[in-house]
Amino acid sequence: MPEYAEQSVTVQCVLYNNDVGAIERALESLNRCAELAVPEGAVWPMQVAYGDASPRPLLDTDVLEAWAERFPSLRIRYEWFGRNTGSALGHNLIAEHLDTDLVLIMNPDVVLAPRALGFLIRSLDDPLVGMAEAKQLPIEHPKDYDPVTGETMWATTACALIPRDLFVELGGFDSDTFFMYCDDVDFSWRVRLAGRLVVFQPAATVFHDKRLGDDGQWQPTSAEQYYSAEAGLLLAHKWSRDDLVEKIAGYFRSSKDETLLRAVAEYERRRLAGLLAPQVDSDHVVGVFTPTNEYAKHRYLL
Repeated sequence: MPEYAEQSVTVQCVLYNNDVGAIERALESLNRCAELAVPEGAVWPMQVAYGDASPRPLLDTDVLEAWAERFPSLRIRYEWFGRNTGSALGHNLIAEHLDTDLVLIMNPDVVLAPRALGFLIRSLDDPLVGMAEAKQLPIEHPKDYDPVTGETMWATTACALIPRDLFVELGGFDSDTFFMYCDDVDFSWRVRLAGRLVVFQPAATVFHDKRLGDDGQWQPTSAEQYYSAEAGLLLAHKWSRDDLVEKIAGYFRSSKDETLLRAVAEYERRRLAGLLAPQVDSDHVVGVFTPTNEYAKHRYLL
């Protein structure tokens, strides 16, 4: 029988007005993953840490006690922040108590296939790998990856496994810059800037409920539209693409779209106040911006 190095795992989820039933379904899948991941080197029980950024607490003592009894392979921790932290700061706050070897950054409603965690753990057997991303269903992310090695330009943190030491070394997510969106792109690029690989693991499948409209396009909320626009400008600045900042800002201003105008106004406020992140990767070794402003080459249109 092969020998495995035992590794403890914390699953981190930031909550914001999520459906409690969807959280429970995700816990069911995590409980089964924890049971099956022990032969892959995971230490039982697995920790699940929730940070709640909702206006009012989503979970109460009765629910948490019922879950503790129902899911014996999990040790559940819950904290209500009392403010809307966004995803980046929320994960950093949860990670202040991180005491395991590995951290799985995950959306709270993602449902994992029973062997998904085990496949992600094995992806980190290679010490050069600093981040391993699961495959999302029913809509796989279109960004490109090497079909042999799995190497990819960045990993979405809908479900991604990271060594704790690396997460701490990099200071977690850049919550001073990103409220939500692009925090995972930026973190992935910093992983690569530190000399580690980001890999996509297609054997680790998860269900992430994403819907498309009749035209086959995403149906983002107004908040998603605003924060993704804001984050795009901030990411381009941080990764030394002033030319792209100018191009995007010009497009936002000419669009007359209120959401895009708000995003460029916020960028200008930060610039004038000296609040923009220090620029990195001036030689453009890591940060990739395609002609259509994606952060990696895509395998197909979506």
